[in-house]
Amino acid sequence: MTDVKTLGQTLDALLQPEKFRDYGPNGLQVEGARDIRKLVSGVTASRALIEAAIAADADAIVVHHGLFWRGQDGRVTGWMRERLRLLLAHDIHLFAYHLPLDVHPELGNNAQLGRVLGWQAEARFGEQDLGFVGACDWVHAEALSAHVQSVLGRSVTCCAGDGRRIRRVGWCTGGAQGYFESAIAAGVDAFITGEISEPQAHLAKETGVAFLACGHHATERYGAPAVAAHVAAQLGLAHEFIDIDNPA
Repeated sequence: MTDVKTLGQTLDALLQPEKFRDYGPNGLQVEGARDIRKLVSGVTASRALIEAAIAADADAIVVHHGLFWRGQDGRVTGWMRERLRLLLAHDIHLFAYHLPLDVHPELGNNAQLGRVLGWQAEARFGEQDLGFVGACDWVHAEALSAHVQSVLGRSVTCCAGDGRRIRRVGWCTGGAQGYFESAIAAGVDAFITGEISEPQAHLAKETGVAFLACGHHATERYGAPAVAAHVAAQLGLAHEFIDIDNPA
């Protein structure tokens, strides 16, 4: 058992949120009133996750996508009211870490996605060094796409580039399609992220570098449970990862 201050300090020491320019507040977002025996981790602080955490008798939730984002409507109505009501009614603490959880070199989303896909980061690229680069060997982008689809268990949108052998892969989880140009400049043969927008298909054709969109949620299922399990072991807490399915 531990208290919310100790849990927050432990998470902050691990993820160092003060080093990042982010899109919302990192750390404790909603303060409950429980001592903490059990953590639940998940990708997003959705109502479904909060309800599942209540059913699992969690005292605190650790997520990648929290409740509060820069520029959002600040009124507590509708879906926001309901999420907050559930947390406060059950005295559950909510911790959220966005970019700090993406880039932790061992436990973050990018490191963990590389682990499950069989790659280790050898270099970084992009703003705040969010993108990872590693060595691999696939005969072409379609073979890489089939591997990723098999491991992640969801369909992949593959813009195959010029058909080159894939020996150097870049990746950045979630909505990092805007990092494609930085990945190309870093010398990759393929870039993997969660989402695709209109420009990336053209860039893949014109540069020959393959682009794979593998799902925002699907690419970010691994960091939060890795961080929460690490901290739970450190503090002697129970931990459970709850994956709320999301087609995005």
